[in-house]
Amino acid sequence: MQLIDTHCHINLQNYKDDADDTIKRALEASVGMIIVGTDYKSSKKALDLANRYQKDVNVAVGLHPESLEDRIEKWTGQEQEISGEVYNAVAYQQLAKFPKVVAIGEIGLDYFRPDLNKPLIEDLKDRQKKVFWQQLELALLLKLPVIIHCRQAHDDLLEMLTDFKRLHKDLLPALQPWGVIHCFSGSEQLAWRYFALDMCISFTGLVTFSQQWDSLIKKMPSDRLLLETDAPFLTPEPYRGKRNEPILVKYVADRVAAIRGVSVERVAEFTTDNSRRLFKL
Repeated sequence: MQLIDTHCHINLQNYKDDADDTIKRALEASVGMIIVGTDYKSSKKALDLANRYQKDVNVAVGLHPESLEDRIEKWTGQEQEISGEVYNAVAYQQLAKFPKVVAIGEIGLDYFRPDLNKPLIEDLKDRQKKVFWQQLELALLLKLPVIIHCRQAHDDLLEMLTDFKRLHKDLLPALQPWGVIHCFSGSEQLAWRYFALDMCISFTGLVTFSQQWDSLIKKMPSDRLLLETDAPFLTPEPYRGKRNEPILVKYVADRVAAIRGVSVERVAEFTTDNSRRLFKL
């Protein structure tokens, strides 16, 4: 039974001592993966990791909206100051031309900034929108799908995707998915709006301990559903509270199978087919 974790971050500090062991565990369990960048450094690290493996380890390169800002991050108990990155289309284009790169991502919009006042929020929104649009254009230029992050920004994201699809309707594949809304956490009504834009959505370990998306998972078209871990985050039951890793995507598959009333083998079959079709694996 083949599964594909379409979104993981084995390129982060959480795996600095055992990234290869983590990857090998997954591959030995017939779990392939896409290692996703959030800035230039992590995108290059993802590519360096994937190039060590002949197959089933692929990469997405992109600049995450949060990576545009100076910030303090905590890794293994230590705080680290990180400077915001200025998007360089040429640099990402050069990275994206390597054979292991199958998508532009993780890109998108993230308006969750409780510490910022309104004028700064508006400025942040404008910068995020500009860089997101530029990366959509890069994906189109390179004929790659997009992996999209969205938090508290769905109205703007839907408007931008609608405009982009209308503007480039002759270049985007008709009635075929051209991207995925990763770690989907919106409503059922919102999901159908993304389907209408020829987007897939993917689910994480959240579905193993929340019933919020059961109705959507049961009703949605099987050809628009992907699986992911978002490792090291969002670890599924029964390992919640521990570091996540790609091999645990099987628990997401188990839960989707239970909700849809089908075998896990059937879920593995159609989600793997969806992943291969979207990312041209």
